[in-house]
Amino acid sequence: MPAADTPLTRDLILSTAEDVIRRFGPEKATVVDVARALGVSHAAVYRHVATKAELRNLVVGRWAEKVMPPLQAIVALPDPAPQRLRKLFDTLIAIKRRRAGEDPELFAAFRTLTVDAESAVTAHIGDLIGVTAAVVSAGMEEGTFRLGDPVAIARAILSATTRFHHPFHVAEWTDPTIDETFNDVWQMLMNGLRVEN
Repeated sequence: MPAADTPLTRDLILSTAEDVIRRFGPEKATVVDVARALGVSHAAVYRHVATKAELRNLVVGRWAEKVMPPLQAIVALPDPAPQRLRKLFDTLIAIKRRRAGEDPELFAAFRTLTVDAESAVTAHIGDLIGVTAAVVSAGMEEGTFRLGDPVAIARAILSATTRFHHPFHVAEWTDPTIDETFNDVWQMLMNGLRVEN
């Protein structure tokens, strides 16, 4: 519980919601439960978050946003596009696996919450498509990738690699052959995308 003189902000509400979810599970991602944890009335929380659905959506969105800065940094690198694209997906996979390992309760809760957080999930997928398409487009410009629609190609790459980074597949990430399988999938994708020398 924050100090009595701590101002109630949306950020504090979302941090508290994460803590409540981590300790008690996704069913406690309600305005009333978060207000109780903050020691304030639910009316005070409602001034910042209109509904339980909005609270869940904001929590999932905040969690997803934390994935993006390292990926955006990779897009900005001067490396050739094929190396950047692989680094982008290696980093995405590493972030998801690390989160699943370091905070399994919260990771499992977020998997449950994403079902109801449609706009946050849609925004996150859009962000992932955006960074992927940016690298694909750069590869087309430098002549290492075949010409095509970068956004459509980015969607296809995300779809083809879903097993390796989507939270619903977390149980598969401990498979001892998962990295080898990813390498095989990646090689097939690159065989189709790269310009033949």
